[in-house]
Amino acid sequence: MWWTAIRPRTLGMSIAPVAVGTALAVARGSGLDFAVLLATLSCALLIQIGTNLYNDAVDFERGTDRPERKGPLRVTLAGWATAAEVKRGALLCLLLALALGVWLSAVGGALIFAIGLAALVAGWAYSGGPWPISHSPLGEFFVLLFFGVLAVLGSDWLQSHAFDWLDVFAGILVGAPAAAVLLVNNFRDLDSDLLAGRRTLAAVLGTDHAWKGYAALVLAMPAMVIAIGLAGLPGALLALLGVPALPALLRRFRAAPDGAALNQVLVDTARTGTRAGLLAALGIVVSVWFFPAA
Repeated sequence: MWWTAIRPRTLGMSIAPVAVGTALAVARGSGLDFAVLLATLSCALLIQIGTNLYNDAVDFERGTDRPERKGPLRVTLAGWATAAEVKRGALLCLLLALALGVWLSAVGGALIFAIGLAALVAGWAYSGGPWPISHSPLGEFFVLLFFGVLAVLGSDWLQSHAFDWLDVFAGILVGAPAAAVLLVNNFRDLDSDLLAGRRTLAAVLGTDHAWKGYAALVLAMPAMVIAIGLAGLPGALLALLGVPALPALLRRFRAAPDGAALNQVLVDTARTGTRAGLLAALGIVVSVWFFPAA
């Protein structure tokens, strides 16, 4: 039950930015602290899992998740667990993330404390509070910010105690596909979200234009890969191995006949973004280690 509840098929969205940020630190000449890397990965995963669990419970309580929902199974809605049980699981994950964050703050200072605290608050505010982020058009922006730019910047800083504008490019590289995952999710649930009073980005764009937003987010990935490569890290271009899959993703999103088809687009978008981030990180490290003059 818990494995289903944490939504494992999208957890790569937490791993990719940590990998890319760490690779950029190595490219800058920093030594690799494996203990810090492990703690950073664990903290990122725990925040995403805690957010997912809280979203599962609160969307059920608010009536946003209905029996006719087209998306993957939600354990609270399915009756596999009570909302209170799932909330306790979310709280445990966020408390563990907080404990790791305290240690990481000792390593990285005030910047890491600020990023970590903001991530924890955003994890709660995504579904909770009087104005949930998930009920607004800002969800994709927050995903791009926290699963992208801030995650990369923080991971880089923890290893090197420095950062530069390439962290922003790399953050968009991994954050834009993650935001595209949320757009697919909200587009699939558009009808039920409107009934529940949710005004997501998919609702603002409408059925005729949502695919354009999806295309912009997905295609931002290769654009950022090329920008990083041209900036002096050509190994990042390894991530372009996934580019041939993008046109098919765009066609599938636009022509998806039902919720089941969009569910698969969602998973494949997450996998494509994760793969691009990991390949970019690998390429950056390999090119710096083996071709230092590149």
